[in-house]
Amino acid sequence: MSRIITLDELKANTKKDSFYVLLHEKVYDVSKFIDEHPGGDEVILSEGGQDATEAFEDVGHSDEARALLPDMFVGDFEKGSDLKTKSAVRNAPSDNKVSTAVEQGSNLMYFVPLGLLGAYFAWRFYGA
Repeated sequence: MSRIITLDELKANTKKDSFYVLLHEKVYDVSKFIDEHPGGDEVILSEGGQDATEAFEDVGHSDEARALLPDMFVGDFEKGSDLKTKSAVRNAPSDNKVSTAVEQGSNLMYFVPLGLLGAYFAWRFYGA
């Protein structure tokens, strides 16, 4: 029977010498791997004390990376915990108008430069 890790214990272990992440309801101590992570330590450090499953799966880790996990296993995460994943927080309805404005503004960050680039190439092609 494996050890049960509570939410408080997960959140308490976010120091570089004892760093827990939650993946698929299992808790791993990745402190010995932080400096060796190919994507850099900041990628792992941003996921400490929370559910990192979505971030881990979005990257598409290799079989070799997944093979390292059993050696880092600490225990199973407590059932029925009130831990909210980043995706749940991101998709939750928000009454915060600033948050909505920032999300809309960040979309402009992509479309304005692309539109300007398209206009430049159209001017060069048709104007010259």
